[in-house]
Amino acid sequence: MAALQCLDSCGVAGRHNTATKTTAEKWKRHIVRQLKHRDRSQKIMFQDVILSYIKLLERSHQRTLITQGIFGSVARHAVTKSSKDSLTALISQDEATVRDLRKTSGELAYQVVELQQAIRIKDSVLEEQHARMCEVQRHLGAVEAEFVGLQARVEEVREGNRVLKREYDALLLRHHSMDETYRQEKVRGSELLEDMIQRKRLAAVNMNSKNEKRVRAREANLQRELETAAKKKVNIDIGFGSMPSTDTPSTKGEVAEKLEKQHGRLFRSASATSPRILDSIKELFEKRRRGNSLCSLEEDLYAPVGICLAARVPSKALHILDAHELGINAVRFSSSSNLLATGGTDRVIKLWDVSAGKLNNRGSLDGSNEGITSIEFDPTGTRILAASYDKSALFWRLDDCAPKFTLTGHSRKVTAAKFKCSLRQVVTGSADRTVKVWDLHRAACIQTIEVLSYCSDVVCSEYFIISGHYDRKIRFWDSRAASCTQEVPLQGKVTSLDICPDHRQLLSCSRDECLQVVDLRMSNSRRSFRADGFKCGCDSTKAIFSPDGNYLAAGSADGAVYIWNVNSGDLETCLPGKHSSSINAVSWSVSGEYVVSVDKSRRAVLWSDI
Repeated sequence: MAALQCLDSCGVAGRHNTATKTTAEKWKRHIVRQLKHRDRSQKIMFQDVILSYIKLLERSHQRTLITQGIFGSVARHAVTKSSKDSLTALISQDEATVRDLRKTSGELAYQVVELQQAIRIKDSVLEEQHARMCEVQRHLGAVEAEFVGLQARVEEVREGNRVLKREYDALLLRHHSMDETYRQEKVRGSELLEDMIQRKRLAAVNMNSKNEKRVRAREANLQRELETAAKKKVNIDIGFGSMPSTDTPSTKGEVAEKLEKQHGRLFRSASATSPRILDSIKELFEKRRRGNSLCSLEEDLYAPVGICLAARVPSKALHILDAHELGINAVRFSSSSNLLATGGTDRVIKLWDVSAGKLNNRGSLDGSNEGITSIEFDPTGTRILAASYDKSALFWRLDDCAPKFTLTGHSRKVTAAKFKCSLRQVVTGSADRTVKVWDLHRAACIQTIEVLSYCSDVVCSEYFIISGHYDRKIRFWDSRAASCTQEVPLQGKVTSLDICPDHRQLLSCSRDECLQVVDLRMSNSRRSFRADGFKCGCDSTKAIFSPDGNYLAAGSADGAVYIWNVNSGDLETCLPGKHSSSINAVSWSVSGEYVVSVDKSRRAVLWSDI
């Protein structure tokens, strides 16, 4: 009974505690329902014990009543000895039953204590869960607040997306309109191009007609002069021997025959009536009138004019002009130092006379389909070789604005074109990872060298071809065997190469803002040239030797020309302020008097120390 009361008291206390903690919130009602469920489940667990306990109390009560009745009847009536014995046995049996019931009651009380302990443990666990639930409730409130904020942000993003969609639709309509305009302009451009090509064709026909008229007039004039000269007595000093002053050839054929016998090398492949022999004889008579001999004419034709004993470091700009319509990629002086050629992305090579500290336009050479990447004069200064973006190299004579022939065979742009020492061959380097050797007499490729990497520049010696590459290496090729004999590694892409006039040193410019000079006699001997502020402006920046080999010159991305002393390794001078963009190339006149620099913004600057 005490255990039952304890259980009842625990249930009542639990319900009371639950009732005191009950609030209007939903989660508290949930806790109350959980506690009631627990109370019912615990009562069901102890229901058998309680029933057994009630039955035991009833039996004990019956025993007490029976005992009281028996003792009363004994007192009122005399019983027999046999009745006393049976009563004694019954009492003994009841006492044993009472002891068993007490033992069972003790066990049940112990179980009740254990169950109360378990209830207290579960109460503590319930409190912990309640605290955790409160913490989760607070976290849930924070998450709900964050969720509300995210919903607001999502709405803002959706609104922004709708605005962007409207802008995109407007831009799409504008794009379609501009695309239609572009197609119309493209068609118009094609029509203009066809019209321009037709005009150029007509202009070329007219120019050819004028040239033919001039040639015929020149031949007729020269023929008259020859007929007049054939009737006169002429004394000719040929340097190697003398002709009698009394010789009077009666015809122009006899004059030509005598000249060819005395100087057969000059007229070896020409007939007496060809334009070349006529021009040569005319030049001969003009030289004779000025007091020059035949030997001086041969030297002018077959040897470079002008020798530089000591180059002068420029200090100021003499002339600044916009030389082309677009950027300028290449510049080169001829061997006479008074003729300059520039080539740019406008597909034209322009010729300039250098006189009185100024650049005077002498004419232009057309024929390239794309921009010019490099220019090279032959030693006589009468022919020009140029490389082009249109995968070819072009060859001009200065007396004709149209190219004599075009060297085609590369699959990508030609980055460099140089004459070999024999002058009968040229070498071209290309972005298609090949170097080709061409025969000028046949205008045909006679050798192709696979150079393994993008070729940025080439230079030639008597038996070697030297190429610079984007894989940061300089390679030496035996032109006779087409094999690589040596590789020189650098720290950056090679942008240009130049060889010293005495062919003893090689200059390289690379994208690591450094110029290096390699001694060709000892290829392991290298010197580096740097300067504060010097920066290689592009992958085709050109650096050069001075004509005496004592100085290096290169243009920088900041528009300044830097000049180093080869012997001391120091920066000799810096010429800033005249270029507004990166300098692509520089050229030093053979006389050592002038330096010209060109940049990406079509400007050319003539420098000197005068």
